[in-house]
Amino acid sequence: MSASLRNMIRFPTVARGMGCVIVGEVAQSHDGSLGLAHAFVDAIADAEADAVKFQTHIAAAESTPGEPWRVKFSKQDTSRYDYWKRMEFTEAQWRGLKDHAEERGLLFLSSPFSLEAVELLSRLEIAAWKIASGEVSNLMLLEAIARTKRPMLLSSGMSNLRELDAAVALIRAAGVPFGVMQCTSMYPCPPDKVGLGLLETYRARYGCPVGLSDHSGTIYAGLAAATLGCDILEIHVAFSREMFGPDVPSSVTTTELRQLVEGIRFIEAMRAAEVDKDAMAEELSPLRALFTKSVVVRQTLSAGTVLQLEHLTAKKPGTGIPAANLRDLVGRKLCREVSADALLSESDLENVT
Repeated sequence: MSASLRNMIRFPTVARGMGCVIVGEVAQSHDGSLGLAHAFVDAIADAEADAVKFQTHIAAAESTPGEPWRVKFSKQDTSRYDYWKRMEFTEAQWRGLKDHAEERGLLFLSSPFSLEAVELLSRLEIAAWKIASGEVSNLMLLEAIARTKRPMLLSSGMSNLRELDAAVALIRAAGVPFGVMQCTSMYPCPPDKVGLGLLETYRARYGCPVGLSDHSGTIYAGLAAATLGCDILEIHVAFSREMFGPDVPSSVTTTELRQLVEGIRFIEAMRAAEVDKDAMAEELSPLRALFTKSVVVRQTLSAGTVLQLEHLTAKKPGTGIPAANLRDLVGRKLCREVSADALLSESDLENVT
């Protein structure tokens, strides 16, 4: 994460670095199991991500019994409302998850989907708010969140620029720090819809930290975003692709999350380093002697031989006259016999008068 975004959000422990903040998004992958939710906290911490994120659903506050299914994936839930009900945790259970996350050195985040969820998470004193894609135009919700004065991260998944402009204006008017995250609400998201080019658009348009909320189900989009200097990456996580739930097809496994974290930190180290090419060549001089080539004679030549191009070639090691100087030796006379494959040296040659 950039210094500005790390300063914007209070971390429970010393920040792991100054690069991109990597958020493991659990969403509904816990399938209503508190034990599984806690297991995700441990797995995301073990992968050395920076934060774990959930979604706080209170069915009666956010939905109606007639809410349609996007995809009818559940055989145990009669309605979408019933599914949201099954995803609920109590306030005490949410507090336990937050305490667990902070004990493991993770920032705890959760997206609210109702005013009641905002009130619950406010009592938990979460460090920052992630605004879900479908809530960006819910100005009443945004106003309630902005009144907490805690940083807000806007997901752009379903919004056009006019809607994002309105949300940003509301947040700016409240004097709240914020970031904007590129997101495409497709599950999984194909590569041509990820929209990495919009990171720079948001950075220029809003003058704020930017990030990617990735639904591609791969580590590739996150690695690419890191090369562009994104400040925050949110990626859905599942224990395996055989798990149940709507988020699994757009998730990476916990093993892949570890690969992603390692890859991003590798990319950040590369981007941060300034390499002096001449100094590097000097540092590599022992290898240069092994891998470069020197001028040698193709066959044994007697003293007095005037060297011709056909007498010479270049072979390893690079401890003699450099191969780059081969043509400069044409016309020079040997002052002693030189055996085939012997590296030529200046002492083998008559001085140039």
